Amino acid sequence: MSHYRDVVIETFKNKGGASRSSVRARPVEGQDLDVSMNVECSSKMRKGYPVGTKFLLQAKVTDRDGGTPFLYAHYNAPYRVVSDEEAAEFINKFKV
Repeated sequence: MSHYRDVVIETFKNKGGASRSSVRARPVEGQDLDVSMNVECSSKMRKGYPVGTKFLLQAKVTDRDGGTPFLYAHYNAPYRVVSDEEAAEFINKFKV
């Protein structure tokens, strides 16, 4: 669907839904992405930090054969933990 781009995501506690994972990730608001969109990424990354941690990584929007769109980041993709301030600064750089 699209190319990889830098995205700030955050982890959250999964309450129900189709996923069996107890910790999920979603894009942070302000990046022209649906914040209810799931992120497929490293479970080791998601579970290795407290819920609510923000990460900067490269991901792309995909829909895998016409399904619901989601963000995909390779499980072994590099990432960086970012503070709330760093996340806001990153997101604000791209606003017009």
